[in-house]
Amino acid sequence: MTRAQFDAYIRADGVTLDAGDVGLLRAVDREGSLNAAASELGRSYAHAQRRVVELEEAFGSLVERQRGGSGGGGSTLTGTAEDLLAAFERTRTGFEGVAGVAETVLAGSITRRDGELVTVDTDAGLVRALVPDGEGRVQLSIRADAVTLTHPDDTPVPEHTSARNRFAGTIRGIEPGERIARIAVDIGIDDPLLALVTRDSREKLGLGVGSDVVASFKATATRGTPVRGDE
Repeated sequence: MTRAQFDAYIRADGVTLDAGDVGLLRAVDREGSLNAAASELGRSYAHAQRRVVELEEAFGSLVERQRGGSGGGGSTLTGTAEDLLAAFERTRTGFEGVAGVAETVLAGSITRRDGELVTVDTDAGLVRALVPDGEGRVQLSIRADAVTLTHPDDTPVPEHTSARNRFAGTIRGIEPGERIARIAVDIGIDDPLLALVTRDSREKLGLGVGSDVVASFKATATRGTPVRGDE
């Protein structure tokens, strides 16, 4: 198994601060101006300024700007920005701690191939996945951060979403972290399907042990490798 890869984020008032935004704020701190920070990151000043304004509307004052003077002015991070960066680091650390080897492995046989995309018959049912080559038996790896949980009544119909793999199940266990939880969903096989859910999403959905959910994930997030010989 491989370690799950995912991006941490912090959300407020409908605005999401992600790693790219953190990189911009840290560049401002290093360079001493928003213009220089944008140049270092290869972004336009207008785009960087617009993004800072969007973030400040949600999180509060982040960049303090000084105009004119012998040094030509500049920008520094506010205390709010420093606190936000620290919170992001805590969030990322929490994600890494609870994620661990956060993926589900399914075995099955390829029943259909369309280029790199295949349909695999597993104990859980048919799964669409990426398997570049090979036929016969394969092992599928499903990253927990790629699995989305929804209430059965709120699940989009297949025609309205790219997450064509979906399984109804019941939450068997929840391993909480500071900001993210690893959720084990019983989909009728021996091992549960794992999903990573933020604290805000878990509270919004009212997820708990025994909750009925639909787990969805894209074929492009499901990687397969052929099983050789007696593996």
